[in-house]
Amino acid sequence: MKKGIGFIFLLGVVLSCQAEKNSHSGIFLGGQIVNPSSRAVTLYQGSQVIEMLDLGENLRFQRQYDSLPDGIYKLEHLPEYQTLLLEDQDSLWVRINAAAFDESMVYSGVGASKNNFLLELFLKQETENNYLSSKYSNNKRTFNAIIDSLLLEKKQLLIQMDSLNTLSPIAQKVTQAAYIYPYANIRERYALLRGAQWTEEEDSLFFSYRRFLNYGDNDLAFFDPYVNYIISYISQKALKSEEAYFKIKQTTDFNIRRLEVLDREISGNLLRNNIARALAFEEVLNFSNHDEHERFIQYYITVNSSPSYLAEVLELHSDISRMDVGKPLPKVQLQNAKREVVSSASLSNGKPTVLYFWSQTQMNQYRNTLDRVLRLKEQYPEIRFVGICIQPYNALVDQVQKMMELNPEDQFALIDFEKASKAWVLTLLNKSIVLNSRGKLLQGFGNLSDPKFEQVLEGI
Repeated sequence: MKKGIGFIFLLGVVLSCQAEKNSHSGIFLGGQIVNPSSRAVTLYQGSQVIEMLDLGENLRFQRQYDSLPDGIYKLEHLPEYQTLLLEDQDSLWVRINAAAFDESMVYSGVGASKNNFLLELFLKQETENNYLSSKYSNNKRTFNAIIDSLLLEKKQLLIQMDSLNTLSPIAQKVTQAAYIYPYANIRERYALLRGAQWTEEEDSLFFSYRRFLNYGDNDLAFFDPYVNYIISYISQKALKSEEAYFKIKQTTDFNIRRLEVLDREISGNLLRNNIARALAFEEVLNFSNHDEHERFIQYYITVNSSPSYLAEVLELHSDISRMDVGKPLPKVQLQNAKREVVSSASLSNGKPTVLYFWSQTQMNQYRNTLDRVLRLKEQYPEIRFVGICIQPYNALVDQVQKMMELNPEDQFALIDFEKASKAWVLTLLNKSIVLNSRGKLLQGFGNLSDPKFEQVLEGI
């Protein structure tokens, strides 16, 4: 009896939402962030910022958009983000606990079903990654059977969701892509990591799924599962039979070959430019290849047709150049433990200095970093170690740092993450920056968790 009442209630909600969807135009987006790590959320489409929305009373944000095009967006609350599918007449509310960003996210309102489905798939696939990491040693037949089983399970979830909702063509495309392309990507990764020379028949059988996929869909140009698959496909096509992927993937020559495959096999101008941008960022952020980047960029210019993307890549290359050894650390504004605004120029304080970074949403990483820093401080007492939180301070940070008995004079926070991350090219929390006693760079792109990191400190 209760089950029947539940079904009638659910049907009523679906019909009610459908009626509500027909009653207005435009897109409403709002939400609440519990335990926020910053004071705003940002809505993106691709790399373009649509709007930064400040958190107001009760840590809420909301906005009515009258001319936002249907499609894939990203909602960012630093340092996390999640994908959204927004369509005309959607009225979407999201609640997030920033301390457990993805796991806590819940959508309600018109447009909630498709977005909750995308989130559910994302979380399930994240959980499966650890399981699948132990299966890459299996033979192709066994590995394919495992993927087929997982794929069928997700297809059943889509069928169930689709039966309760009337999805638009774009929503059907995106929700199908959300379960198909992650597993296609895993198959491509398997081929890359195994690196075996297969016979033509084996190759034909293993890659038979490619016949059903699209290699030029602009609607999915900013959808992570699709983009990740296209990049893996390009990488597999660019890999020569005698090469080991892990050895070759960091080289400029390999990245230029990936651009060649992109130019030859991928259609859709929006998609091509976005993939080329991703490959360019991957190459330029490989700091060990810095002397080769000019050669890569010259080829990138022939593939890319987006002036704004080219400007981004060239600007990133320039930012990295400003972090070269011997140059002064670019100045950014910081907040000290007293909530005073100070300049990063004062950080070295006449002593060799190591800067390390942490986030209020990644406390496990912070604890591991502090353990590493404590050991290094014992080994190198003449070096100052300065912690920098990527979000502005709050009362919780004060309590944590007091509990950990950290020297407040060695603790700072970024005031404007966007500006600071650009100036210092912050891409990983494990990043470290090493300065000499005059504030000049000894290493602009260190990795605190790298065993070789200590070689830099020994040379000071």
